[in-house]
Amino acid sequence: MIYKVYYQDSRLEVPVREKTKSIYVKGISERDVRTKLAEKPYNIEFVTLVDGAFLEYENQGEEFTVLEIE
Repeated sequence: MIYKVYYQDSRLEVPVREKTKSIYVKGISERDVRTKLAEKPYNIEFVTLVDGAFLEYENQGEEFTVLEIE
């Protein structure tokens, strides 16, 4: 499954909406995705499953790249 992760670049800074970024990560659950990203310096705000029509819509964007992290 593919999850969209909204995050800030640094855990040390206060989250600001304008600085929020997103990445797509392949995983079996939200917990799995959070575990895979635990070593990154990201301040994860939200993780959501992307499927169906939402996946088709996101796939049309230029920034759609799915990360496969072991």
